Amino acid sequence: MKNKLHFRTIVISDLHLGTKGSKAKEVTNFLKQYKCRKLILNGDIIDGWQLKKYGAWKKKHTAFFKTVLKMMDDYDTKVIYLRGNHDDFLDQIMPLKLGKQFQIRKDYILKSGGKRFYITHGDVFDSITTHMKWLAYLGDVGYTFLLWVNKLYNHYRSWQGLPYYSLSQVVKQRVKAAVSYISDFEEKLTELARSRNCDGIICGHIHQPAIRQMGDVIYMNSGDWVESLSALVEDYNGNWSLIYYNEEANTSKEPTISEFFGQKGRLAQVS
Repeated sequence: MKNKLHFRTIVISDLHLGTKGSKAKEVTNFLKQYKCRKLILNGDIIDGWQLKKYGAWKKKHTAFFKTVLKMMDDYDTKVIYLRGNHDDFLDQIMPLKLGKQFQIRKDYILKSGGKRFYITHGDVFDSITTHMKWLAYLGDVGYTFLLWVNKLYNHYRSWQGLPYYSLSQVVKQRVKAAVSYISDFEEKLTELARSRNCDGIICGHIHQPAIRQMGDVIYMNSGDWVESLSALVEDYNGNWSLIYYNEEANTSKEPTISEFFGQKGRLAQVS
């Protein structure tokens, strides 16, 4: 049996459990391969928006939480669930703390390698999700439709022996408004980190995995488990990296090397 890799912290976000696009089996398999001291579920884990209308809760969604509970029981993992815009139903119960191992809250400050990281889902700076929720719902319908089209298209590509192709990612990269939105989002989140006297920001929300230095602030985004299938991980030396799940091999790839602080070939060193 393969030895499990050990991490101090794993951060995952945007699972959207309850939707057809959620890669629930994949994220569950991912967590079964690793053990960590701290698991941070950074928002949009459960998609309450779609569950209210046309979503469906399945056994594979329950299996994810069973795996999280097993991590808590077997490895004494501490789990921190941060509320996102799609699981805003948590507003009714948070902050909630169950013993020493599980809590639900709005945000969190993580100490890592002698630095402080402010962790939040990121929708706090999204004017659409906070002030124009009806438009956010409309955008969610459009995104769901795009994922449906993307699924059909990739069935065809698979039949042709071609690799996976993400329509939504291409749209985001080519539409100027989307590129501008992402850039503005990142800048506002780094400003938030500074205002909290933190050295870095860890977020999700926009489904764009990243580790980069933005001025004096380290910006990190854990991506999502709809298309990117990515997670942020921290080792015991305070090094951060992104891991992408390899769906075909039913295993995860080795941690990607992040070109960080201008030092090529080293993991993201934040100590």
